[in-house]
Amino acid sequence: MPKTVAIVSGGLDSVTMAHHLHEQGHTLHLLSVNYGQRHLIEHEFAAKAARRLGVPHDVVDLSLVGRLLSGSSLTDPSVDVPDHRTGASGGSPNVVPNRNALLLSVAFAVAVAQKAEAVAVGVVDDLQAAPDSNATFIDSFLAMERIATRGYAHPDLTLTAPLVTLRKSDVVSLGEKLGVPWTETWSCFRGGARQCGRCAACRERQEAFRDAGVSDPTTYRTSDEQELT
Repeated sequence: MPKTVAIVSGGLDSVTMAHHLHEQGHTLHLLSVNYGQRHLIEHEFAAKAARRLGVPHDVVDLSLVGRLLSGSSLTDPSVDVPDHRTGASGGSPNVVPNRNALLLSVAFAVAVAQKAEAVAVGVVDDLQAAPDSNATFIDSFLAMERIATRGYAHPDLTLTAPLVTLRKSDVVSLGEKLGVPWTETWSCFRGGARQCGRCAACRERQEAFRDAGVSDPTTYRTSDEQELT
């Protein structure tokens, strides 16, 4: 099975993907990227996944790039992470410009250096996904990387997004089959000691468990704890 550089943030999707690839026999190297996100606590959960699976894990520091990404609630401390509102119109303040392109560029560079055969990313193409989280983007990025790495990469180097056709509830169902410990995954955009239960990522997490018919074991913050963080 291929040697695979897998982008794993510590979130529900990427940790499930890591378990899925490991179960399929991939030789994994987990990669997390610090792009200046306020919820860096997620990387602790990526590290837990790596220890659980017995595979290496590295964190790449792009935090200086993150300082230039103003306007996103995830990288700009002057922009608050909003509570999720169903049916809200307009662009999401939670989108980080070109985030997946940044992460994938780093992962492909590592994959070339290590002669890996695959890069894996846990994007899910749902209705609320960013524009760089769909199959069209994945296919286009791979086409670009095949040009950029020609003559240097493993001849079979490819990009896989095994969850891209799934809904988030499907990811929960898959993770249940794989035995993913959900309390060792992180979704919340706000960071802190506990997940807030109110931001878009937390609401999507809650809805995914509900729609999958799986009890959500996450301990969310109380309103009092919200005030203190």
